[in-house]
Amino acid sequence: MIGAMPKTPMRSILHLDMDAFYASVEQRDAPQLRGQPVIVGGLGARGVVATASYEARKFGVHSAMPTAEARSRCPHGVYIAPRMSVYKEASEQVFEIMRRYTPLVQGLSLDEAFLDVTASQSIYGPAAKIAFDLKQQIRLRTQLTASVGVAPNKLVAKIASELRKPDGLLFIAPPDVNEVLDPLSVSKLFGVGPKTAASLNRIGIHTLGELRQASDAQLQPIFGRDAFVIRQRAAGIDDRPVLAEWEEKQISTETTFSIDIDNPRLLHAELSRLADRTSARLRARQVSAHGIAVKIRRHDFSTFTRQRRCAPATHESSAIADLAQALFNEWLAEHPGAAVRLLGVGAYDLGPVAQMTLFDDPPQQSHAKLDAAVDTIRAKFGSQAVMRGSSLHGAR
Repeated sequence: MIGAMPKTPMRSILHLDMDAFYASVEQRDAPQLRGQPVIVGGLGARGVVATASYEARKFGVHSAMPTAEARSRCPHGVYIAPRMSVYKEASEQVFEIMRRYTPLVQGLSLDEAFLDVTASQSIYGPAAKIAFDLKQQIRLRTQLTASVGVAPNKLVAKIASELRKPDGLLFIAPPDVNEVLDPLSVSKLFGVGPKTAASLNRIGIHTLGELRQASDAQLQPIFGRDAFVIRQRAAGIDDRPVLAEWEEKQISTETTFSIDIDNPRLLHAELSRLADRTSARLRARQVSAHGIAVKIRRHDFSTFTRQRRCAPATHESSAIADLAQALFNEWLAEHPGAAVRLLGVGAYDLGPVAQMTLFDDPPQQSHAKLDAAVDTIRAKFGSQAVMRGSSLHGAR
């Protein structure tokens, strides 16, 4: 047809996930650990597993599990404290290799990324070949293995990489998406946790195929307004782009207590300290937050978040602390007397700092000057040189 627009080429997305990354680095650097169950994480009484080797996973050990439980399941395992600088160096090597094939690399963590290789295929060949070459280059450069999923979108590519771990490669062509996804458990879908999966199972929905064909009447009591989106995900529909210039969208600070705390005064003091640290990091990056969130974890690892937009955007310690305290009070009203294991304060939807003018309120100018003075003192004498009075009850 004369004047018709050219068809948009089908996207080719890769999801790369390093295999048991931290543990694999430890086994690489200490060959005597190869073939042994290696668990990397906190070694103290309240420690948590960061990564478990595949040998350790056979005993039921997995990430986010308390180290004490891991020791009971795998007492003969090798337990190692994390060496983050070493892992970061290996990660930088992996990302350098990925960027040889495409500038469209969206890092999700040290060991995981999406790549859009749609345009790269004219140079390096089909997407599946790029994935194979990528795995080979990573193995040669780092002596580590990666699993890669290749698909027309991010959602399916991530599922594909998980289906072939470890050291796997799975290509899912567009016509095959439903054939591959339909038999999978609903728990394979991002956003469907154990409780939601159980709710779906109770109404006879066990697979992604059953989920994508479910009616609104079945799904709305469980997902509400998100029923349509969930059904699309189950069908493998996802139009999210790979964001190459992926900047940190949230800055957060959290702490895990050595013993659970149920004293509201101590919790509020700790919250003030965390808010102060988060706001200092915002100022160091010269960004402000349009929203504040608190994270609360209880002794049974049930985790809660509360968040709220703030206008105008801020990086002031007092404003962030006030919002965090209000959010925590709302949660505490719902869980009176609750003992807390972990507490965190996050700032999200970050943007450039607005310049202060002569017409700003005097209190706002005063807070800004106080924050600047505190930052200056800490930069010169250390982070513990000065503390805000609201956090003194939580000082450790």
